[in-house]
Amino acid sequence: MDADFLLIQKIKKGNEQSMDQFVLKYYPKIYQYCLLHVRDHGYAEDLTQETFLRYYQHPQYQSTGKELQYLYVIARNLCIDTYRKPSAEPLSEENMPVVSVQDDDFITHVALRNALSELTAEERELILLRYVNEVPVVVMSQLYGISRFALHRKLKAILAKLRKHFGKEADGYETEI
Repeated sequence: MDADFLLIQKIKKGNEQSMDQFVLKYYPKIYQYCLLHVRDHGYAEDLTQETFLRYYQHPQYQSTGKELQYLYVIARNLCIDTYRKPSAEPLSEENMPVVSVQDDDFITHVALRNALSELTAEERELILLRYVNEVPVVVMSQLYGISRFALHRKLKAILAKLRKHFGKEADGYETEI
């Protein structure tokens, strides 16, 4: 049996330790996803907590074997709701989440931010889910309602854009020296 299924069964029986284990397992991925969208640590924490609360309030989600997918769907809907509020800003280069970097990685970090700013919001989200949060392609394809092959093509196209950007940047850098 699946470990998540066993955790869910214990949670249904009121085992708080199992609930803590479940949250600890998925909290970082959901938090990172929310942070990408709202760019505010406190608000991302609130949305992440709300995601888990809504998940626990709806028992129909808890016995399907698709826990991570449902958590992402709930988080995505909550993030979309924030865009409907007047105070939310779309993700842009100026307000992308800040990542701490060491001095050695500064140039790479700046180049990556530059490249990511040229992608659409959906493309940035796909890259975050697949390569930062390491969400399986099957889960992502179900989340977006497309086949895994279509998702692979999208990811391949996005990576090609990034490679092209870094190729241009490297060419420009070499000619300036």
